[in-house]
Amino acid sequence: MTERLARACSRHPWRTIGAWVVALVLAFACIAVLLPGNLTSEGGAAGNPEFRQAERTEAASFPFNPRLNFSDLILIRSSRYTVDQPAFRAFVGALGRQAAATRKIHDAQLYYQTHDRTLVSRDRHALMVPINIFDTGDVKPIDDVVRRNNGRDGFDVAFTGNNVRDHDFDQLSQHDLKSGELQFGLPAALIILVLVFGSIVAGLVPLLLAILAIVAGLGLVALVAQVWELSIFVVNMLTGMGLALGIDYSLFVISRYREERTSGREQHSAIEAAGATASRAVLFSGSAFVIAMLGMLIVPNTVMRSLAAGAILVGVTSLAAALTLLPALLGLLGDRVNSLRIPLFGGRAEGRFWNAIVRRVLSRPALSLVLACAVLIAVAIPAFSLKIGTNGISTLPDRFSSKRGYLALQHEFPGATADPVRVVVADHASDPAVHTALQQLRSRLAADPEFGRGQIRYSTDGQVAALDVPIRGDDASDQALSAVRKVRSTDIPELFRPTNAHVLVGGRTAEQVDYSDSVTNPTPYVFIFVLGCTFVLLTIAFRSIVVAGTAILLNLLSVGAAYGLIVLVFEKGYGNGIFGFTQADTIEAWVPLFLFSVLFGLSMDYQVFLLSRIKERYDETGDTTGSVAWGVGSTARIITGAALIIVAVFAGFAKGDLIAFQQMGFGVAIALLLDATVIRSVILPSAMTLLGRWNWYLPSWLGWLPRVEIERAAA
Repeated sequence: MTERLARACSRHPWRTIGAWVVALVLAFACIAVLLPGNLTSEGGAAGNPEFRQAERTEAASFPFNPRLNFSDLILIRSSRYTVDQPAFRAFVGALGRQAAATRKIHDAQLYYQTHDRTLVSRDRHALMVPINIFDTGDVKPIDDVVRRNNGRDGFDVAFTGNNVRDHDFDQLSQHDLKSGELQFGLPAALIILVLVFGSIVAGLVPLLLAILAIVAGLGLVALVAQVWELSIFVVNMLTGMGLALGIDYSLFVISRYREERTSGREQHSAIEAAGATASRAVLFSGSAFVIAMLGMLIVPNTVMRSLAAGAILVGVTSLAAALTLLPALLGLLGDRVNSLRIPLFGGRAEGRFWNAIVRRVLSRPALSLVLACAVLIAVAIPAFSLKIGTNGISTLPDRFSSKRGYLALQHEFPGATADPVRVVVADHASDPAVHTALQQLRSRLAADPEFGRGQIRYSTDGQVAALDVPIRGDDASDQALSAVRKVRSTDIPELFRPTNAHVLVGGRTAEQVDYSDSVTNPTPYVFIFVLGCTFVLLTIAFRSIVVAGTAILLNLLSVGAAYGLIVLVFEKGYGNGIFGFTQADTIEAWVPLFLFSVLFGLSMDYQVFLLSRIKERYDETGDTTGSVAWGVGSTARIITGAALIIVAVFAGFAKGDLIAFQQMGFGVAIALLLDATVIRSVILPSAMTLLGRWNWYLPSWLGWLPRVEIERAAA
């Protein structure tokens, strides 16, 4: 199929290009009309988690109270004046008029009207103004007012809360996309491509196809966003994965085309030969990548499903570009794809370098295997201390308003928060036993250093009660999440067990707990799905359970090493200053599972590309050692170049300020670097040499499996 497709597209290039132009015009239209405003900055658990049940119960039972249900806070401090002095009141009045002129806020609670002492700091030099924002997605006018007045007449003004925090995470995501992936990853990938091919034109073609695949993928995202809720992070993931996959697939096909031309085939015959071999490998590995990403859809979480959707959609468009548009471009360019050559690169020197390494490895395969495995296992050991959690507002750079406001809030009002923990008694709240249990819970939490003094409310019919308890520090920190888990698992069961009350815990921290659980609880099922699909696909592709099993073990080794290095760098702090990373107490909940799925999907590119070459030579000669040496030596330059491109792209993620993307980008980059060098150049050839003919073992009872020839030479 891929050979016929390559033949048709290369012989009718303008028809193919015309079809892509139409598709891209439609994609641009979808992006412009459907995408703006349809991506969410929320990333909570999907379905009906406990925090959402608590929200609904509270909303149905209690009237809206701005004193309890505010979204954000403005903090005003003067080292010279107290809140009761006329100068302080005049400054607050002027600030209030400017904020009201934006028509973005309502229910602002001024101390001078409510006389609520909790809005004033202990030294009476700071004032807290709770507010609600009309358009939760547009906090910039309020932020502009705060920044404009900060420092005026000696007053410090800060702004924090739920909406401004979400806005800042959104802005940071867009900033990292621009500065990391586009300004760093894109140029670095181009440089690597030019060096691998030794030609500027050959380097530009894969980059062009990757960009077109990204545009087409974004058009599909715009359509999908009309049906399912997608996170803003889908854009970051689609861009990064589109660069990685689009470039890799084109790299493999162009390399095979140039190889066929060098061996003497004429232009169209070389394109068809590449379609029959490299394109088949690309189709197989791309399909395997999509299947691996499907495992992430099992996770009932908006962020995970959005990342999976972005990776799947751009994987499909990258495959389409490599299988159709690339043969058309090669049909037009022909040997001009090698134009603008770079001296000393893209020649045979790299091949001689890798052949020398392979010969040295295969001269002592057992020793090479033991030493390389020992190093990776040692690196993976810290993974056993990996702590899963979330990284909240405290991990934002200090330049963001929500972070500055958070620091000011912790200094002036350490017991205050924009979103307290809300314990909701959904029924039987009027029972004396329930009333007593709720009072005991308030007293117990007040004695806990993680919580402040709580306030109990009852609905008008007395059947529903709510206990609002401030939580200290970052409401998404590991300490906060542990405290809420303890309330759910220990405090509430102990105190309410004698009653028939149904007690729920809501609030933002509880939402983070449910989010974390939604990612981690399905982990075994995702592992089983990805490992099972990978094993089945590789067994069918190479008709060997040994090859499939070896591939899975090696992938697990690279994933384990990546986990261990993430823990060492981010949790333990080793080398994070060198890389410019932010140290954190936990690894973002979605990162380990995402790394597992992505690494298995991406490593299939190298696995299929390398093993198909080895199998191709083994079928010709029957010599395992010689086939391994030839396969590794002939593909090492391309595989290493492809890996370096992905490393460059995901280093762009790691280069940003968003700590979750720092962890993800570093993990993918380091794992693929190890996979393409240590595993593909040392461990895999050593293991296959030692196994010999056992590499191709398939039990007789599996003889019915279909024969799939990945690298089948064209006639």
